[in-house]
Amino acid sequence: MNDFEIENNFDGFSDVDFEIEDTFETRYIKPPRSKERATHLLKYDNAQKLAKDLKPSRGMCAHVIVNGTFIFGDFIECFLVENGIIAKKMTLSTLSMGYESVDSLLELMETGYIENLDLIVSGFHFSHKRHTIVQYTYDHLDIEDRFQLAVADSHTKVCLIETENGSKVVIKGSANLISSGCIEEFSIEESTELYDFYYDYHQRIIETYKTIDKTVRGKKLWKAITQ
Repeated sequence: MNDFEIENNFDGFSDVDFEIEDTFETRYIKPPRSKERATHLLKYDNAQKLAKDLKPSRGMCAHVIVNGTFIFGDFIECFLVENGIIAKKMTLSTLSMGYESVDSLLELMETGYIENLDLIVSGFHFSHKRHTIVQYTYDHLDIEDRFQLAVADSHTKVCLIETENGSKVVIKGSANLISSGCIEEFSIEESTELYDFYYDYHQRIIETYKTIDKTVRGKKLWKAITQ
């Protein structure tokens, strides 16, 4: 599996000359100048094409505008598969999702691209689709205690990926997992600091509003053994 390439963040000292006379000493020195890292500004109408062209690297940052036919859930799948990335942990927050999104996440879990998945959906999605897509989500993704579903009055659209190699990726923007028919935007960035910021408050949401009691399976197993 590919890891994120590590690039040097420093490029020597600034070439800017300070106008300082030689007749006295000064404690002000030339600071090291960070290497300018290009931010990718992209426009795409197809998730698979974007995932193929957007190659991950340490410190990468891209801002993307997509049209209404772009399916964000497809991009997540393609981004992992096309680049050989294993998500040791994925935290996904969305306003709504469809059956195709569940099927995509299931395939990623079954093929080993996602080891553990935390999913946050809105209260609107849960209340209106509880007996359809929500039940479908439970039936298909609740496998081997690798999945948790939380329900909260949240409007965030964030995907957090911690890779098996220790890289931390944040994908955030306006797009839900499904197409909306509207122009959408999102950014993708490899940053430990940004990941930890988003991960902290999403975990607080999950711990408070989780809907799967993972201790039940262990209790049932113990009861079966002792009876």
